[in-house]
Amino acid sequence: MPSTKTPTPTSVRVRNNVRESGNPLGRPIIFAHGFGCSQEVWREVVPAFEADFRIVLFDHVGAGDSDLSQYDYGKYDSLHGYADDVLGVVEELDLHDVVYVGHSVSSMIGVLAATRSPERFGALTLVCPSPRYTNTDDYVGGFDQYEIDGLLDALDANYLGWSAAMGPVIVGNAERPELGQELKASFCKIDPDIASHFAHVTFLSDNRRDLAQVSTPTLILQSEHDLIAPVRVGEYVHQQIPGSAFVVLPISGHCPNLSAPDLLATEIRAFLA
Repeated sequence: MPSTKTPTPTSVRVRNNVRESGNPLGRPIIFAHGFGCSQEVWREVVPAFEADFRIVLFDHVGAGDSDLSQYDYGKYDSLHGYADDVLGVVEELDLHDVVYVGHSVSSMIGVLAATRSPERFGALTLVCPSPRYTNTDDYVGGFDQYEIDGLLDALDANYLGWSAAMGPVIVGNAERPELGQELKASFCKIDPDIASHFAHVTFLSDNRRDLAQVSTPTLILQSEHDLIAPVRVGEYVHQQIPGSAFVVLPISGHCPNLSAPDLLATEIRAFLA
């Protein structure tokens, strides 16, 4: 298990493996990956924006080629720690009018960042977002508490086995098994202790109250068939964020950045036009 001591600070670029491409004079667009992934999941989406946008990719600490020595269990015990990092990237690169594209849990990370520094953000795109994964008496998140508990118990008991089983389920598209294998491989690159901690933070979070605080123009993109974040969850996010736009993509699975990158890019560009 990584040390619980506060890490010695390192540069933002190294900490989050920040990479830039595209048009250096263009509007900045940040792509943020979801649980178990890295910035590589955006590789088929990015080309649609290279001519006009300053592209910023990064890895959450603990994922991809981030600086693992910077993983702090205290800091990352809530999504606010990851929002701190997003704002750190924005400030380090001195970005303004930012287009933030967040997938899955990074949608809520972007919501937290944008509500704390709205002057920095010009648009949010939330891809398959979920502010809370568990159902309540008056809210449908997609899972009962016992299901989330079982998921986390299985992950804690055998992370590699969980990754092999869940990768194809999360990505959907059974007719394209290579997508499930890619997600499984991405999961398996993450330290199991860090993955377990991030999973608990992700699946037990509740950011419903934060949605009404969003003042940034927002697009919500939801897959038509998504076992992790059903359409009703996307509808709820749309209802709670004032003036937001909502598009249901005619696809299956929780990872349209892998399964339908062209469609995803088209919808984002249309929103920004």
